[in-house]
Amino acid sequence: MSDDESEDVGEKEELEDDMAMLEAKVAELEKELQYSQAETANARQRGLRDRAEAIRFGAAGLASRIIPAIDSLEKAIANENSDNEAIADGVKMTLNSLKNALESEGVTILETTGQIFDPTQMEAIATVPVQDGQESGEVVEEIESGYMLHDRVLRPAKVIVTSE
Repeated sequence: MSDDESEDVGEKEELEDDMAMLEAKVAELEKELQYSQAETANARQRGLRDRAEAIRFGAAGLASRIIPAIDSLEKAIANENSDNEAIADGVKMTLNSLKNALESEGVTILETTGQIFDPTQMEAIATVPVQDGQESGEVVEEIESGYMLHDRVLRPAKVIVTSE
């Protein structure tokens, strides 16, 4: 083999090495591009999900401020006397209006009496001994209503529970 031939082979090998390096770099860049595209898609999905959650639970603050007003109106109705029938009717209408407004936003009242105590939705403020026909952990009285907004507790119900 002459010097010219060995020089051509050396140049060929050097070109092949450069080509292999460039192909590896292209593959690496393509992989980075795929990761970037996947991350962008994930960020977009997270943004959409966060926006949907914000819309779904946006009424939580307002509902939390309205619930005490509902409690006050319910107490006014419970303490009504027949002398002020027109005022009592107005209070009932206002109470129903507030409850309907909250319900239209997805706020519901927790049903607790007769249910088994659920610490994720209820707060036990007292216990009483189990009577015949009851089981331990049963809610016997609701002191303050609890409220849910879709699947989140806005305010736990305050209840009295049976215990052994």
